Amino acid sequence: MNSPSRRTFLSGAAGLFAGAAAYNLMGYPSENPIDKSSTEYVPEGNRILLKGGCVLSLDPAVGDFESADVLIEGSKITAIGKNIEAGSAAVIEASNMIIMPGFVDTHRHMWQGAMRNILPNGTLGDYMNNILGEVRAVIRPEDVYIGDLVSALGAINAGITTVLDWSHIGNSPAHTDAAIGGLKESGIRGVFAFGGGASGPENKFPEDIRRLRKEYFASNDRLLTLALAAGINKEQWELAREVGARITVHVNGTGQLLPFADALGPDVTCIHCTRLLKEEWQLLADTGAGVSIASPVEMIMGHGIPPIQHALDHGIMPSMSVDVETNIAAEFFTQMRSLFTLQRMIVHQRKRENDGDSSGLMTVQDILKFASIQGARDNGLEEKTGSLTPGKEADLILLRKDMINVMPVNNAYGAVVLMMDTSNVDTVFISGKIKKWKGELTGIDFNRINRAVHESRDYIVSKTGWNEILFGKTIG
Repeated sequence: MNSPSRRTFLSGAAGLFAGAAAYNLMGYPSENPIDKSSTEYVPEGNRILLKGGCVLSLDPAVGDFESADVLIEGSKITAIGKNIEAGSAAVIEASNMIIMPGFVDTHRHMWQGAMRNILPNGTLGDYMNNILGEVRAVIRPEDVYIGDLVSALGAINAGITTVLDWSHIGNSPAHTDAAIGGLKESGIRGVFAFGGGASGPENKFPEDIRRLRKEYFASNDRLLTLALAAGINKEQWELAREVGARITVHVNGTGQLLPFADALGPDVTCIHCTRLLKEEWQLLADTGAGVSIASPVEMIMGHGIPPIQHALDHGIMPSMSVDVETNIAAEFFTQMRSLFTLQRMIVHQRKRENDGDSSGLMTVQDILKFASIQGARDNGLEEKTGSLTPGKEADLILLRKDMINVMPVNNAYGAVVLMMDTSNVDTVFISGKIKKWKGELTGIDFNRINRAVHESRDYIVSKTGWNEILFGKTIG
């Protein structure tokens, strides 16, 4: 790598889906060529050079650059530096872009894609009754498929290149296979966390994870990897470890983790953690377990105050998650600003009450780390993604800095965390493949997806008996 100059303003200081590949739900074809009519020319080939972009690598060994090149060869990042000679590589002019790793979501219930924004005023109780109660009881495999697909495509559109699908819709093996099918079709990098669902004779949780490992996840060298969406249950955790799957678990109670001191470890990610005891926080810190915070959801639905300061007080760097699209926009700009604002409010309040200092204030650099490299760690994918590092997978995004909402960019981290939104997401690479180009998703049949998701929504609403759900009227 050439040695580039650095500017201080930047820092402010295949076989996976053999069985389900033919899944052709709702009568619509599942494979579509890239539609170039709306996106013009999409660069192709084994070598692509991103030229002259503002690079935020999120890797201290690589650093940040006001202007540098990024070379992609196949699925990998192979070089970052000034004036890279790339021969016949396709060149993308990036001088008006910020180049950074894609965002990493560590917890989302993607099967609910057709239920987006259906509970705008809902509480956690409403969600448990209406979604986990009514919807989960009537949902079909094809609804799960399209829900996962639109959720994953929405993530890609927002610059999220990796997501953990907390798939507690294991009503039957067909439901589980459909969820995997939706993820696979989207082309996102995903961790499929197999979970339970509505009770019934077809529910094979958790034992069906053995079939999933053999049938879909025989290798970890794929876009999709395996986890168990577990309860706080030692037997389930043992099963996950038996098949080599990570463990992801909701922890919302007080004292729940104390009996699990010998079971926690760096392969476990605990979600929410809004009511933990001090002893439990110390246990998480001592064992290296991850913490996933869904700040907007936790605040508006009633989980409790997002535990960002508790995590930081114990030396734990959290990751971030959308959680549910029934209530929250599926993008990370809202996530980042929510967590940043909350943490700084807490520290300022401590200062006022205790006449202390503000040394504990988080920075925009911290927030971007939580949204990228820390998410990769909590998803068990740090060796593959989460930073722009030569040798890692080319999961990266190009954010436009020549738009009216951010120009002029005087601090690159500040622009991303505090000023940008999804309209700035110009280009998205996942494993070296362009999934969004010049502001539009590539390789999808929008009309097919639009029809399917509306048909799914209408079916679910008809089965639950919900009426007049639009314009703020209460469901149920």
